[in-house]
Formats: sequence, C-alpha cells, structure tokens
Amino acid sequence: MGKGPFSFKRSSSRRRPKKLIGPPPSPFPSPPQPVDSPPPPPLNNNNNSLVGVSVKGKKKAGGARLWMRFDRCGGSELVECDKNAIIRRAAIPARDLRILGPVFSQSSSILARDKAMVVNLEFIKAIVTAEEVLLLDPLRQEVLPFADQLRQQLPHKSQSRIEGASPVHEQDNEMDASTGRQWLPVPEAADGLQCDLPFEFQVLEIALEVVCTYLDSSVADLEMEAYPVLDELARNVSTKNLELVRSLKSNLTRLLARVQKVRDEIEHLLDDNEDMAHLYLTRKWIQNQQSEALLGRSGSNSISPAAPNLRRLSSNRSGSLVTSNNMNEDDVEDLEMLLEAYFMQLDGTRNKILSVREYIDDTEDYVNIQLDNQRNELIQLQLTLTIASFAIAMETLIAGIFGMNIPCVLYNKEGIFEFFVGGVTASAILLFFLIFGYARWKKLLGS
Repeated sequence: MGKGPFSFKRSSSRRRPKKLIGPPPSPFPSPPQPVDSPPPPPLNNNNNSLVGVSVKGKKKAGGARLWMRFDRCGGSELVECDKNAIIRRAAIPARDLRILGPVFSQSSSILARDKAMVVNLEFIKAIVTAEEVLLLDPLRQEVLPFADQLRQQLPHKSQSRIEGASPVHEQDNEMDASTGRQWLPVPEAADGLQCDLPFEFQVLEIALEVVCTYLDSSVADLEMEAYPVLDELARNVSTKNLELVRSLKSNLTRLLARVQKVRDEIEHLLDDNEDMAHLYLTRKWIQNQQSEALLGRSGSNSISPAAPNLRRLSSNRSGSLVTSNNMNEDDVEDLEMLLEAYFMQLDGTRNKILSVREYIDDTEDYVNIQLDNQRNELIQLQLTLTIASFAIAMETLIAGIFGMNIPCVLYNKEGIFEFFVGGVTASAILLFFLIFGYARWKKLLGS
C-alpha cells in the first residue's frame, strides 16, 4: 500500500521492556504510606534488611506467618514471611522454627546460634539477633505487653547510652588520629558493654520480665480463688466443693509445670558457662567485624612497602585486640546476674504454688480425718445395733421355742404368761448391757 495519510503501516518492532534503575525489588513489598505522613526513616542500610508487607488487602502466601520486626531503636513493622525467608534472615536451622511452632507451644527454651538467639518462653516466641528482633504472632493478647515494652524501653536505653557517652572516648579517638592508628567501628551496644546490657540481653530481660509478671499474676489469681474454696470444703464436705477443689488442683498442677519449665531452662543456662557465652551475640558480631577488618588491614599493609612503623603499630594493635577478645569470651557475669535475678523470682513464684499445694494437702488431710471420724462413728453405731439385735434375737428364740406345739406344764398354769414374758425381756436387756459393757471395756466403742 502507499504511504498516504490514510495508509496503515504495521510495525514489526516489538516494544522493549522498561529498564529498572536502582536496586532490585524486594520479595516483600513495602506497605502503602498515607499521603500526608512523611516517609519513614530507613532502619538500616544492609542489603538483607527485611521489608514490611501490608497486611490489609493481601492474602497470605503458602506457609507465611505474621511477624513483627523491632530494630535497635525500638522501631517496629509488621511483616508476613515464610520459613525460608526467616531462615535466610536470621541464619538459623529449620528445626528452630519448629520449636517456635504450635507443637512446642507449652515448652520453654532459650537457644544460642551463631548469629541469633531463639527465645520460646510461654507465649513469647521470638528470634533475637544483634541488630533486630523478629516476634511471632505479635497480635495475640498475651504478646501485646511484650511488644509495648520493647517500644518503650529500647529507645530509652539507646538514648541514655548515647547521652551518657564519656568524653574520654573522644580524647582517645583524637589521640589515635594524631598517632595514625585507626579504631574499628563499634555499634551502639558495644559502647555500653561495660555500663549497660547488649541489645539481645535487653530483649531477653524484657521477655523474662513479662513472662515472670504474667506467671506471678496467674499465681496471685489462683491464690485468691483457692483459699475460699478450701475453707468452704473444710466447713462442708460436699460433692460440689470436692469438684471445685479437683478443678483447682488441676489448674495448679499445670501452672506449676509451666513455671518449672521456665525455671529449669534458666537453671540449665546458669549451669553451663559455654552456653551463656554463646548468647553474647553483640560480642561475637564485634569480634567478627574486628577480625575481618584486621585481615583486610594486614593484607593492605603487606602489599604497601612503605610505612613500616604503621605496620608495626597495626600488628601490636591486632595482638592487643585478640588478647582482649580472648579475655572477654569467658566473661558471662552480666548475663549470669540477669538470669540469677529472674531465677530467684521464678523460684519465689514456685514456692507460692507449692505453699498453695501444701494448703490443699492439709485441707485434704483434714477432710480425710473428718471422714474417718464419721466412718468410726458409723462403725460404732453399727456395732451398737448389732448388740441390740443379738439380744432381741435371743428373746425371739425363746418365744419361738414356746410357740411350737410341744407339751409343757407351764401351759396349764394361769397367770404365768406375763411373768414369763417380762422375765425373758429383762434377760435380753441384761444381755445387751453386758455385751455393750464388754465392748466399752475393750475400747471397741467410744466413751
């Protein structure tokens, strides 16, 4: 066809796809932000950062679960991730996610991994690293206090640590700059290793505090419910009161098992210093960063032939750093003091439960004594009735013998019937008192 104004020409070229400039899209799309609100500040600059996912309007993918992520400054976001994303993010084995699953919901464990700490305490199921916290099922009613505590306390501790920085560090930095030495970058938690707990221990402390407070409140509620029910049972032994005590005792047994699990886990950590040393995630992260920096610095110094004094200073510096790291590896005093405090609190909670159980046992013993006393009274009454029945049976035997058609001279005597019946009855009564007195003499009957 021609090239007139109304001619159609089919182009054989295909439309090229648009090129994306910038980092590749994350597998977790970020939640929509309102128009008037300013954009949120970036949480960290790592490429492995976990980006939040909008919960509304999105269907959960296969195996995806709801998590809440907290950074070092207390910022939080809701995300939906599957187990593969969590495994890659926290560098933990898949069996640790099974521990956080519903099968082990009643168990308590604190596991140390290379780059993370898996915390499963009652309703708190979280994965803690040196930089962030991943909290599972954050919208549960029991987990909300833990999330609120993380939001309130983490920013406060970070700000206090920054405001409390000593000017001596600034003088040291200036001295190092003048001498040509370079210090390695240390995160915020490293500045407070001597004066404050690391980030992972702050999270662990909040988790233990929430769990211990919850268990203490449960024990207090149980005590308020137990003592009136037990006192009522001591006053009136009935089927209803016995059923209430049975339900109370089962609840107490379950609560004692829960407290015992958390207490045993803390005791297990206190007995093993190696396990406690593995929980120092910030320390291990700093040591890894220092070793990588030292290796890179030693390689650069070996390549450049100049500056022998700098090379000598760096070697001395590396030796001092390695020595200090080896000395700090066995230092678990901070964690030990933290765990001992909550171990004592859990031990007190356990003692409260045991005191309630002892009160229940005492009440049961008292009730059993009452029942035994009533049983003894019934046995005495039965013995008394048996003696009376024996005496009446003897009188009946005599009456039955004279009721037969046997010839006897007493039948022909007039006026002897009344005397004979009265004498037999008096003999039966006398026999009753004789046997009853013998039973009292043998202490078979009470006084």
